[in-house]
Amino acid sequence: MLRAEHALRVVLPRKLLKVLRTEHASRSTVPQVINIDWTIPMATAVETLDKLERRITITLPLDDIRQEVEKRLKARARTARAPGFRPGKVPMKMVAAQFGYQVESEVLNDKIGRVFSSVANENNLRVAGTPKIVPASEESADGTMTFAATFEVYPEVKIGDLSQAEVEKVTASVSDAEIDKTIEILRKQRVHYHVKGEQGAHGDGGGDLTAQNGDRVTIDFVGTIDGVEFQGGKAENYPFVLGEGRMLPEFEAGTTGLKVGESCTFPLNFPADYHGADVAGKTAQFTVTLKKLEWAHMPEVDAEFAKSLGVPDGDLAKLRIDIKENLEREVKGRAKARTKDSAMEALVKVTELDIPNALVDEEITMLIDVARRDMEQRGMNVKDMPFPPEMFKGQAERRVRLGLVLQELVKANNLKATPEQVKAQVEDFAQSYEDPKQVVKYYYSDRRRLAEVEALVLEENVVNYVLSKAKVTEKPVNFDELMGNSAPVI
Repeated sequence: MLRAEHALRVVLPRKLLKVLRTEHASRSTVPQVINIDWTIPMATAVETLDKLERRITITLPLDDIRQEVEKRLKARARTARAPGFRPGKVPMKMVAAQFGYQVESEVLNDKIGRVFSSVANENNLRVAGTPKIVPASEESADGTMTFAATFEVYPEVKIGDLSQAEVEKVTASVSDAEIDKTIEILRKQRVHYHVKGEQGAHGDGGGDLTAQNGDRVTIDFVGTIDGVEFQGGKAENYPFVLGEGRMLPEFEAGTTGLKVGESCTFPLNFPADYHGADVAGKTAQFTVTLKKLEWAHMPEVDAEFAKSLGVPDGDLAKLRIDIKENLEREVKGRAKARTKDSAMEALVKVTELDIPNALVDEEITMLIDVARRDMEQRGMNVKDMPFPPEMFKGQAERRVRLGLVLQELVKANNLKATPEQVKAQVEDFAQSYEDPKQVVKYYYSDRRRLAEVEALVLEENVVNYVLSKAKVTEKPVNFDELMGNSAPVI
């Protein structure tokens, strides 16, 4: 969230730039090299328009700009190509027509940028976002043109009394019950199915040949509303597992109890908020025919099961130790994340600052890009999908505010990540992999990856600093609540 200041970029309309082209566009020869005195332009004092908004007015002599444009066009003319002309022999008028707008923009950007940067540095201004440069006037009688540079500056960040901040430090523990539950989840993840009633290596699934919760059924179905079939209401050889909640409750209830070859017709009320708008809130009649019935076999918790989870000798005691270590690592990470959120929220609450709108707008643009890419990766067509900026404004404001607060706190208290801390963090990451040395090498071979680790360490330094100053209350959290009922990767 800590951002670099932006380079200046002037975007000017073609109509304005034609003023600069009146002289060089009519020439057919390459001009002599002219040395420009770049000290002539002037800038007014910095005007304060609002809390963070500022304006600098810059006046440029147009003759100097034209001369610099001519100089750069001359350089382009040496290698310019056009049909019917040898390289370097293209008439200057054609060179100007082809490259004029681009060169004029470059010259103005360079000149205005230098003046702007000089004034900003002299006044110790930290520019937030990209300045907006607009012509304040067309060519005046004295041969000058004036531009107004409007921009925002970074705010003063006043961090309040952290001793009054309240932070919840989340704690959680891993017991045998959590280990047992995780083993059960891992068994379910490795379930496989056998045809019910057929004898096999694992039995025949019992004497009940009707579809029950946990069974995988393969069905044909057809649905009608007022006697008419509707789109999406018909399928053949459609498999699903009863009891997983994949289908609507009435559909599962109608399928439960069927034997292979049997059919059942039942009414089904689609919820008003059902994703299919054509059937939402309506009642359909479904006929289901059971084509195939399979029972679920989960592996026994034995040596083979342990080996499948990476315990070479199949020792179940070692398996439980591995699971506990993974759970404790996951619990530690999630507890730290919850504590970090609480610490950051407390830090923001005691800090006073104004947020630059320019930074918020940039953050909104970034969040929209991230959302768009994420949806595209999920296979969604977002080409014509609107992404209203107001949807992202709250998140953008919070991210900008937090970034500014962190930047100030780190600077004021020297909380930057040290090489030793970064190394320790990388080594901690590596411990959960089979070859820790390769993981360490992976991070240290790419500066961007290492920068991500540095950012994590920096945030941890901030959290520890806040915890050392704030009123900290330990908050025990239930294991399932912390984990969100998800199983770790073993």
